[in-house]
Amino acid sequence: MARQWRATTWGSPETWEFAEVETREPRAGEVTIAVRAAGVNPADYKHVSAPREGLELPVPIGYEVSGVISAIGPGTEIASGGGAVGDAVVAFRISGGYATEVTVPAKDVFAKPARLSDEEAANLLLVGTTAAQMLHVTDVRPGETILVHGASGAVGVSILQQAAELGARVVGTASESSFARVRRFGGLPVAYGPGLADRVAEAAQGSVAAALDTVGTDEAVDVSLQLVPDRQRIVTIVAAARAQQEGFHAVFGAQPESQAYRDSVRGRLLDLAAEGRLQVPVARTYPLADAPEALAFLRQGHPGGKLALLP
Repeated sequence: MARQWRATTWGSPETWEFAEVETREPRAGEVTIAVRAAGVNPADYKHVSAPREGLELPVPIGYEVSGVISAIGPGTEIASGGGAVGDAVVAFRISGGYATEVTVPAKDVFAKPARLSDEEAANLLLVGTTAAQMLHVTDVRPGETILVHGASGAVGVSILQQAAELGARVVGTASESSFARVRRFGGLPVAYGPGLADRVAEAAQGSVAAALDTVGTDEAVDVSLQLVPDRQRIVTIVAAARAQQEGFHAVFGAQPESQAYRDSVRGRLLDLAAEGRLQVPVARTYPLADAPEALAFLRQGHPGGKLALLP
């Protein structure tokens, strides 16, 4: 038997159930993972806060984990090739990762980079693939200067590093207390608040080619529209209503095109991490049994890095 967090009613994490569940034996094309760390993301609670089309209660919680293979289906290889009991792996776009053990499709399982801790590996791919798609849809190119709203957050930090890989320069909004984190990952920080557009323009020392919004405030959207003339080079992961109204991109993991693109870049991001070129700052860890407490801390808005649950 395994222990797993499940939403049994629509609502907040305080209503979830930490249940004993039977771990299904893996069939062909599946593996069972003994979880060593589960990544913690806003999507974990947002997606079960209210009824959603295609979801039926109870809903197992958690989209990404790091762990070791405890069983593998007949004739099965993981996405990165091979795979055997005892191998260290990372899995993303799964269901039910807030667990001690979980059986998942082998196509979503990859060898874990040895240089990453389990806590780091369990938090790499959801934010990493989101950042990659934002850079992709805005067609960021070498030598350009781009604007990132919320550059010190989890997605923002991944954008900073991936933009550097592309040869782009980033001006990133953040609170002054987070400037050091933005600089650490190669960005030029500017404080949000009145006069933001002028501060960004001064820091950019030229045109701003694209704007990537991870915060969704009216300020972020307004400044993006003011500084970036081509609306096809503006993207948000939060302000969907403004995107529809103003004619720029809004991307979300539930969109089929988003899923396809994000799945396609998982291996590349793991390679970057294995080479030490993509880091995952971890702020805190919690026992798996304390998942609601971890999510309460996350919802305060400034965790200072990723959170991980440890079974």
